[in-house]
Amino acid sequence: MRSIMLLNTKGGCGKTTMATNLASYHVRQGYGVMLADFDPQGSSSEWLAARPAERPGIHGVKAWKDPVRAPERPDYLIIDAPAGVHGRELTHLVRHAHHILIPVLPSPIDIRAAAHFISELLLTCKAMNSNATVAVVANRAREHTIIYKDLTRFLSSLEIPFIATLRETQNYIRAAKQGLGIFELPFAQVADDLVEWQPILAWLREQSTVSIPEMEAVG
Repeated sequence: MRSIMLLNTKGGCGKTTMATNLASYHVRQGYGVMLADFDPQGSSSEWLAARPAERPGIHGVKAWKDPVRAPERPDYLIIDAPAGVHGRELTHLVRHAHHILIPVLPSPIDIRAAAHFISELLLTCKAMNSNATVAVVANRAREHTIIYKDLTRFLSSLEIPFIATLRETQNYIRAAKQGLGIFELPFAQVADDLVEWQPILAWLREQSTVSIPEMEAVG
């Protein structure tokens, strides 16, 4: 089982959107997927509740209150982490992650918050001798703006890979309302968005060749 965690201490940066789209992508590829919602707001759980019964099933867990266990061992565990995690809670989450994706928004507040959080995360990984692979994604971006250039300059300066930019688009909202991911919408509608996801999926495939000890059950 591979675990992919969406993590950033800053709320509203798109962790749930990326988590639900990764879950929908992998289940469409025929994999068994579990979506663990660690955020008490329950946005991932609500997305899953809206998912049409005729779509491939994703096992959901309200992980902020229930143990993360599934009737059958899934191929992928997608973890939607809450905002505001530090210290012991951060250590606990990182312990159960194979791959960590950090979405960052193009705003001065988000950039400053990401700088502090990424420093803490890397120190936590080092202290734990964690083998988790970490990358950042620019989210809800408008590429021809000054703040986007500031964001890309910041992300490119980090010690971890800056792997992709996801544009701001209504397609994510349209998909989320239906309990779907953009990979499940008509191709002509989301073709540009699918192109933007390719570096993320390629990075995850590349990391899957890295030898990482199997994760124990959480809870």
